[in-house]
Amino acid sequence: MQSRYSHILMLLGAILAFVPILAVDYLLDAYVRVREKAVIQQSASLVSSQIEIGAMDAVASLRRILAASPSLCTPTFVANVQNEIESSLNLKQVLVENADGVQYCDAFGRTISYSPLSQSLPIPGHTETITVVKLGQMAMPALKITQVFGTTRRVSAFVPLVGQSQAGLAQTIPAAGMLRVVLTNGTSVFTLGDATAFDGQGATEFVSAQSFAGELPLKIEAAVPFAVVRAGYADLDMSFTVLACLMSAGFLLMALHYVRRSRVPAFDLERAIARGQIKPYYQPVINLRTGELVGCEVLCRWEKRNGEVVPPGAFIDYAEVTGLAIPMTLSLMQQVKFDLGELCRQMPDLKVSINLFEGHFRDGSIIEDVQAIFGGSPIAYRQLVFEITERRPLANSTVAISVIAGLHALGAKLAMDDAGTGHSNLAYLATLGVDVIKIDRVFVDMVKPETTQVPVLDGLIAMAKDLNCEIVAEGVETEAQALYLRARGVLHAQGFIFAPALKVGAFKELALALQATHPTRRRGEASVASAA
Repeated sequence: MQSRYSHILMLLGAILAFVPILAVDYLLDAYVRVREKAVIQQSASLVSSQIEIGAMDAVASLRRILAASPSLCTPTFVANVQNEIESSLNLKQVLVENADGVQYCDAFGRTISYSPLSQSLPIPGHTETITVVKLGQMAMPALKITQVFGTTRRVSAFVPLVGQSQAGLAQTIPAAGMLRVVLTNGTSVFTLGDATAFDGQGATEFVSAQSFAGELPLKIEAAVPFAVVRAGYADLDMSFTVLACLMSAGFLLMALHYVRRSRVPAFDLERAIARGQIKPYYQPVINLRTGELVGCEVLCRWEKRNGEVVPPGAFIDYAEVTGLAIPMTLSLMQQVKFDLGELCRQMPDLKVSINLFEGHFRDGSIIEDVQAIFGGSPIAYRQLVFEITERRPLANSTVAISVIAGLHALGAKLAMDDAGTGHSNLAYLATLGVDVIKIDRVFVDMVKPETTQVPVLDGLIAMAKDLNCEIVAEGVETEAQALYLRARGVLHAQGFIFAPALKVGAFKELALALQATHPTRRRGEASVASAA
């Protein structure tokens, strides 16, 4: 029967497999918003540019007429006006009137019919004013650009608000869209399409944009319902959905294959811990000067019923993520007590290193567990060394320091494993109260035959000495490495040059054999040695 963790893993795989399908609408909606906003922004900017060009053209024409005309309503003035109208694409009429609206003359000798649609507003940086008006029978509103002449007269030039028909302007915005020209004081002067829903800000989502007509006090707003433009991407939506389905199917097949073939046996680890299939192996730690056995590091192996031995790299990360690392550590400590109890009684200086995980430092339960397992056992607290890895920082330094203080209070020591490969620094190690620094094998591997200096390794050794910490070198595999370390004051090492991780029987045989070759240790005259 598969464990509950297998079901969790398969469920996560299924959820992740459908992420591409679920993401299609979200990603396509985001793409449509960005793309269509750019399109409607272009429409608004085009209209604002036309308004600005027409108004500035009227300002320029008005100034040329006044500059070339000594007085108003003379034949010369009228001729100048007619010439400007003929040469301009936008200018429709020029009118001279007084402040009360009494008309004096125009370009064609007729009465001009117009009605204001807005109040008169100044044009920033200019002496002219601007008013939106309804001019004669023109469907499109017009701009009345006015310049004061003397004390009583006003000279005004008329240009269409936009230099194209409403039908032509409607083609610049999407179907069901809205385009509106608004004065900066909020007065709406021209609207194309239905702006009611847009102003209501109801449940309907709009893609909108706005643009200002240069220096003129006019703002152009454009909007279109999102649902309308989104419907235009139906074919693309279908294509992406098919592609996402294919990706999801491929991912689901890979996830199922991984669950079945992975070396992370998620389905059986919990039962393996309960059945005691996670076994401690013991890697000796040797004194480089005397050759004595000073301790061991407890490593774990999964011994399956069929005889297969699974290395820790295949399940340790999974155990830590799922929380199984804590019961697994308790099981290992129980086995260590029975495996090494008598040996530790015979060799009171022997140190036993046990690996802890980040989860052990979140509360103080590990202190109670150590007391419950080793209290009153042949293995004294002072013979225990607990290792924490530097590859993962401790989550809560306050709680972690409290746990470390509790272990120290029992008489145990703390070792920093994988030193130099993770998150710690000198101040961090000093704060934790580390007793032993274990130099990772990646730095030991830098020592080759004929090597005379390895700055990184030398720096780690110097750091450990500055902290007054004991040093253990991991992964020592060659005589050259052992000699290099010994020459720099590193006393303790572990690695294949001495022995791999051994089952309890083989480790005991090695320990007793080495003890026989160093009888001073049996008489208790050997110096205290520690290892992790």
